[in-house]
Amino acid sequence: MATSNTDTSNAARKKEVKKETRLGLTYKKDKDFGEWYSEVCVAGEMIEYYDISGCYILRPWTMAIWETLQAFFDAEIKKMNVKNVYFPLFVTENVLQKEKDHIEGFAPEVAWVTKSGQSEMEIPIAIRPTSETVMYPYYSKWIRGHRDLPLKLNQWCNVVRWEFSHPTPFIRSREFLWQEGHTAFATQDEADQEVLEILELYRRIYEEFLAIPVIKGKKSELEKFAGGFYTTSVEAFIPNTGRGIQGATSHCLGQNFAKMFEINFENEKGEKAMVWQNSWAYSTRTIGVMVMVHGDDKGLVLPPKVASVQVIVIPVPYKDADTQAIFDACRSTVDTLCKAGFRAEVDLRDNYSPGWKYSHWEMKGVPLRIEIGPKDLANKQVRVVCRDNGAKMDIPMHSLVEQVKEILSNIQESLFNAAKQKREACVKVINTWDEFIAALNNKKLILAPWCDEEDVEKDVKARTKGEHGAAKTLCTPFDQPRLPEGTLCFASGKPAKKWTYWGRSY
Repeated sequence: MATSNTDTSNAARKKEVKKETRLGLTYKKDKDFGEWYSEVCVAGEMIEYYDISGCYILRPWTMAIWETLQAFFDAEIKKMNVKNVYFPLFVTENVLQKEKDHIEGFAPEVAWVTKSGQSEMEIPIAIRPTSETVMYPYYSKWIRGHRDLPLKLNQWCNVVRWEFSHPTPFIRSREFLWQEGHTAFATQDEADQEVLEILELYRRIYEEFLAIPVIKGKKSELEKFAGGFYTTSVEAFIPNTGRGIQGATSHCLGQNFAKMFEINFENEKGEKAMVWQNSWAYSTRTIGVMVMVHGDDKGLVLPPKVASVQVIVIPVPYKDADTQAIFDACRSTVDTLCKAGFRAEVDLRDNYSPGWKYSHWEMKGVPLRIEIGPKDLANKQVRVVCRDNGAKMDIPMHSLVEQVKEILSNIQESLFNAAKQKREACVKVINTWDEFIAALNNKKLILAPWCDEEDVEKDVKARTKGEHGAAKTLCTPFDQPRLPEGTLCFASGKPAKKWTYWGRSY
């Protein structure tokens, strides 16, 4: 055993390291959600702040999650015969402004390149906020007859949306990563069908991978995609802030863009017809929703399906233990798990104590920790600790793979169930304006009977405007509860046509 002097200096060094890295969060999720969220994104090594406001560095811990979602989605859309492409980042002003409603919706957010070196550019160039206007001039070139349809393209890229207040990592950033699918069909039926197929893939991303419950539904006329025919979305909810968040959107653009960009084809009867178009996208916002929903006061909590590291193995050598044997057991445990298809790593750093490592990997949200000490070695077992609920158990080495598989599967399921339970507790069904205001002030996800009139929604927005932002429709769920005859709209008193979710949103 080393001398006490060495022990003292080691202890001092560990203390110094801990102080430097400021392990542990300053803010509490329930008390100061905004500060907690920013802190957990940085401390969990998801992002780093950049010197341009609203721009963030996405670190490997984030990119691994994005790549997992990308691998799933890319494989699924390829089954639907969607092909990947890449279009330029830049678009000219006259093309961008072809679809008036569309560009009006995006105008404040468009960033422009106006200089080249020191000279002013003759024609300013916009950076894509989305790619409808970038792509569709070429659809009109490529689509001539019915045999050219359907045309189904997708690109994985970045987009830039400049003007906004309150930048928030993942949720509101000036540049973000996404996929955007743009498809063209001969008939509305085909377009309608694809809208829902894609929406189901978005539901799966949230529910099966990120363990977040979402509501599938249709956006109101006021909230639909600018220039589109109708918009469907998956909507998540953040109980801590009482805000809805649009998870992903699948739009039917109808024939509006086809008219503007002259995307015509000769149908089977030899007649000239216009195509029906869709566009659909999800972005790195998905990752922010995951952090908000599952994270706790110890840091990130990652669902096993998307975690970059699913299992972290930590050696716990006591005083006179055979350190080498413990390290060897840790390495062999990781080998066994990796060969079985798990993403596992070992932390053999000797300048940190086991306790410090526990906190570090808890902060990073690793779903399962395995500890191996002398006692575990002697008993041919390992100690496992679950990140989501702190549950500890000893499992024999011979059944390691089977048990880890079961534990990770249980963690994935229990994260989803806990999130669903919290969201359900926030849903409030109301019938009157007073009930609506009370529910809004209590941070509820409000389900209300509505007359489906745009002016009424505008009026609700105007009447609820305040420091926390106005209330608006989130979506009209496809899964509609029964609407008893004679039910009146909560806001206008006119006959209600449907149940719609309302609330404040990100």
